[in-house]
Amino acid sequence: MQDARSLISEDMPPGNEEKLPPAKVYHPFSPHVIALLMPASIFGALARVGLLALTTYDGREIYPLAWVQAAGCLVMGFAIGMREPIGQFYGPLYTAITTGFCGSLTTFSSWQLDVFTSWLNSTHAHHDWLRDVIDGLGKTIFTIAISLSAVSFGAHLAAVFGQYIPRFPPPPQWLRYTFTAVSVFIYAAAYPAYFRMSPSFRHQATAAILFSFPGTLTRYTLSIKVNPLLKLFPLGTFTANAVGTALIGTFHVLQSTQSPPSPNGCDVLQGLIDGYCGCLTTVSTFATEVAALSVGRAWLYVVLSWATCQCLLLVILGSSYWGGNVSETVTCVFSSN
Repeated sequence: MQDARSLISEDMPPGNEEKLPPAKVYHPFSPHVIALLMPASIFGALARVGLLALTTYDGREIYPLAWVQAAGCLVMGFAIGMREPIGQFYGPLYTAITTGFCGSLTTFSSWQLDVFTSWLNSTHAHHDWLRDVIDGLGKTIFTIAISLSAVSFGAHLAAVFGQYIPRFPPPPQWLRYTFTAVSVFIYAAAYPAYFRMSPSFRHQATAAILFSFPGTLTRYTLSIKVNPLLKLFPLGTFTANAVGTALIGTFHVLQSTQSPPSPNGCDVLQGLIDGYCGCLTTVSTFATEVAALSVGRAWLYVVLSWATCQCLLLVILGSSYWGGNVSETVTCVFSSN
């Protein structure tokens, strides 16, 4: 049996179509590739929002983001294991699954914010500072462990069950253009959905899907253009995760000011958090890259990514909290009718 870890090659990241062996090779910025990222981003963001709502309840034993990261990394590992048949069928589909869906389902920025709020004990739980440290370290260590394990397990499932999945020939030209047109239409529908559907859905879903594709496209562009600039570790993914974490900290401050924005402004801020920041940052690609690096570079990549993002939140969120400018809880009032 093929080792699951060997399915993750060093010449990643996902989305570089020149590394695939499809019947037709697509340029990374081909309209077919970019268009398919649109619905993949929307479905990834909706899956994340829905999974968080499903796993957030009183008395839970597992923190909700763990389910999100595990699910996205599992699908990522399976897609990597099925890279060759997916690429032979339709190269942009591989990019849509890995960079689009999995990258949007998992989120690095929300993970970092969750860890940072554990240090602050923002829920005012009745325990001492040592438990705050344990809580933050627990979310850090277990997220990394769960994500790496899920990628490996997904690749293992592909190695075991992939042989039973039928292989399809590449689609004809008319069908490829149909995929592209339908993808663009799906994202275009996000705009009337935001304005026409009930305002109560805006901060919950429609604002997130509106900003999902721009976040994914930013991350994808950074991975293609910036990752090759540094051999030590993937600089593009690092940049996307750091920028997204800084932005989510900023938006969280704006949501917690003593004079919050209007309900429409609060909806937009939540959409930027769930949609743009959630899709700009990724744990699935991060975990895949960590697994592909040598041990020394992997440790450097993980520690530097985590420490950089925590320092950014310390400057942005910590200074605001301790300066008395914002509340430790969200003061935004969202649209309801």
